[in-house]
Amino acid sequence: MNQRDVIAVRKTVSGLIKIIYPNGEYSKEDLEEVLKYALIGRRRVKEQLKKIGGMEFYDVHFSYIDNDTMEEKYVSVPEIGGGKLIPEGMLKPGQSYFVGLGETGRIGTYKIEVEVINGHGKVNITGLGNNRQAKEEITTATNYFKANKKGVNDSFDIDSKDYMIHIQDLQGVGSPQNIALATFVTLWSACLKKSIQMSMVILGDMTIGGTISKIDDLADNLQVCLDSGAKKIILPMASAGDISSVPSELFSKFNITFYNDPIDSVYKALGVE
Repeated sequence: MNQRDVIAVRKTVSGLIKIIYPNGEYSKEDLEEVLKYALIGRRRVKEQLKKIGGMEFYDVHFSYIDNDTMEEKYVSVPEIGGGKLIPEGMLKPGQSYFVGLGETGRIGTYKIEVEVINGHGKVNITGLGNNRQAKEEITTATNYFKANKKGVNDSFDIDSKDYMIHIQDLQGVGSPQNIALATFVTLWSACLKKSIQMSMVILGDMTIGGTISKIDDLADNLQVCLDSGAKKIILPMASAGDISSVPSELFSKFNITFYNDPIDSVYKALGVE
């Protein structure tokens, strides 16, 4: 918290304590409740400033320290989701998290789930409603998946399986606009029955020919990753030149792995050579 944040929170705490406990008698638990309320209120202000002013207001992780136990406690905003969107444990094979631009123009976090069953190569997509662009992105991923299996596992019989793909919008920003690469990685995670690395987010997109797209607004994407609880990121090498635009305090929060092409992204996400 910067000095302006500290002053705002202290004034809110002071005012609420005087109103709620005018006799000056309150417990440590009472004070902690008021402090959390003040921190949440200030973070909401900071979240709106971040949307207006960009990365100047990037640091929205507010916390306080219990002087008795020296435990640091973070305060999240319920509507933002805090750091609980992405769990710390190992995901099941065929599950991943992706951060990207939604149809509302805001960056959000998405969960991708792929189930592979015996069939005839059909693809069933759910969770996208009638969004044509998002469905075309999934089609791009599945077409590349079927045409380039030699790069990952040539022995896997793609045409003898059906693929059920579900996309979950975790922050209400609308259907994703650039989810092809993340879907491609998740398809292989399901087929190989191997989990994507813990607390990892997939960033980047691809064309039908396998060309990797550069990430727009890299700093804002990484901030959403941090807010969602990510600790590891796979990032396209095409975006390496934009690292200088990311505050060092933000960039240092992640274990970053770069990839060059879609096949490379599968190996990096699954943590295999």
